[in-house]
Amino acid sequence: MLNVEARARRSIRKKFRVSERHLKSAQMENSSSELIFLLSGLNETRTKRQIFFGLSILAYVFTIFVNLTLILTILLEKILHEPMFIFLCNLCVNSICGCSSFYPKLLIDLLSDSQVISYTACIIQIFVICTYLFCESTNLSVMAYDRYVAICKPLEYHSIMTPRRVGMLVQITWILTLIETIVGIVLIVRLPLCGSRIDKLYCFDWDVAKLSCIDTTLNNLYAFCILSFHIFQFLLIIISYVLITRTCVQSQAERNKFMETCLPHLITLGILAVSVSFDVVSARFSSDASLQALRNSLSIMYLIVPPILNPLIYGLKLKQLRRIVWRRFNSRITALK
Repeated sequence: MLNVEARARRSIRKKFRVSERHLKSAQMENSSSELIFLLSGLNETRTKRQIFFGLSILAYVFTIFVNLTLILTILLEKILHEPMFIFLCNLCVNSICGCSSFYPKLLIDLLSDSQVISYTACIIQIFVICTYLFCESTNLSVMAYDRYVAICKPLEYHSIMTPRRVGMLVQITWILTLIETIVGIVLIVRLPLCGSRIDKLYCFDWDVAKLSCIDTTLNNLYAFCILSFHIFQFLLIIISYVLITRTCVQSQAERNKFMETCLPHLITLGILAVSVSFDVVSARFSSDASLQALRNSLSIMYLIVPPILNPLIYGLKLKQLRRIVWRRFNSRITALK
């Protein structure tokens, strides 16, 4: 048993040395242009990598497919041009951005002997991932407000959620998201770096900030402000659903509306919260190589699970949307016969 463990440790060290040599070679070739980061975590054998590649590309294609299906269905069907479906369409667009920030690089790394990423590519990946996270949180808050007005103020719903206001809420979601992300990126790129090894399968702002040669108090303060803001959003969602639940108790019709339109939103919110929590938990583990696989699995949950489950949950739960999707699929199948 001890011999097996010793061989495993030697194998991991050997692979790490190979990756380090690739990194040094890449850095020598690019020393005149930019820094190259070494991503850690893919210590599996070539056979396992091929299996992971197949599963990853299937998951990526399926995620794109289900989200695009909902987006096109909502855009092409005038009957679905309602606030709830517009916000759902925005959620699906953001899901495509989120999974596309992670899967392509992972697929390349699974086919490569070394997992490296340039400084520019790393910053772009951070930008897209942060945009996805911030937009997801803000969009879910907007959806909670929409459900609150629809159930608690049904007679005023159409006067409050006008097309102009819906468009304004979508714009605010993206503008606020981009401001949050750009400020964070500016704080990252100002840092001189004294390291090049990132203990993750992808680049994230905190992992790059940890490589800084100077104090990162300003980055930590900004991260605290962003975290506080999104926790505040989460609390607003909880408060809105307390008020919605209080209203739904009074009527069977309102309870049915809650189960159809609000339950998917709560499930989506729960999936995001749990997935992000997994990433936070993964950061608590030590850098021991034996825990690398566990850290990797926990840290990618929020990039894989919400984008693939959100459209499935809404597509299966919302009767109106489900019927139109099935009708379109049946018409396509009939046309092929």
